[in-house]
Amino acid sequence: MLPKTSHVTEQTVLTMRTLVSWHLLSVFLLILTVMPGEVTPDLDVTTTPDNSSGNDSENTSGPRAVECRIMQPAECIDCDFNVSCLYGTKQRAYCMPKPSVNCSGSQKFEREYDCLYCYQLPRWDTWCNQTVECALNKPRNYYPARPFFVSTCWAKSQHLCMGRRCFHKQIPCNWLQGYRSSTALLLSIFLGGFGVDRFYLGLWREGIGKLLSFGGLGVWTLVDVILIAVGYVGPWDGSLYI
Repeated sequence: MLPKTSHVTEQTVLTMRTLVSWHLLSVFLLILTVMPGEVTPDLDVTTTPDNSSGNDSENTSGPRAVECRIMQPAECIDCDFNVSCLYGTKQRAYCMPKPSVNCSGSQKFEREYDCLYCYQLPRWDTWCNQTVECALNKPRNYYPARPFFVSTCWAKSQHLCMGRRCFHKQIPCNWLQGYRSSTALLLSIFLGGFGVDRFYLGLWREGIGKLLSFGGLGVWTLVDVILIAVGYVGPWDGSLYI
């Protein structure tokens, strides 16, 4: 029995040694595969134009530069404006491209413009940020209150104007809060004597006055019907009717 057990043990040891050898060989081959070889530097096949002639205008990249005199974005040029011109008149100014702008042709040219500062441009010639949360602490002096908000505006690129092209401007609030002009008018006609129309619009002080005076004995009610019909009386917060 002892010799047979020794023979089995020797075969088991030999098998284990073979498996360990194959395992070490596999790990060694895996390491050789993963290890990066010698990196060959990439050849730069991009040719650089010879600028030995000293002409910087030929050393340009990208598409062909547009002519300076027809360059459209006004942000890309600096112009010598006549600030003492008559408001709204047509003027001509000498302009040059900004140092960072690449254009071809003559670097000094004339452009026509209206004698206006950028903040004086009509609203369709400007871009302004909008908001739905207007500040209600600065209403106008007449009734109903039309509060303003301060917006950041930019002059459109195709318009030349004097002064800063980015500016702040007060814009009246033109937002909605769900008040309907038809509802306010119907309430004023049928229940105006009890001040329901004023309560609906959030004008509770006037509503209490109408309620206690029975619509000003009918006179106040009639006046409110006309004012609401023409849109003079609006919601308390300055929002517009739907």
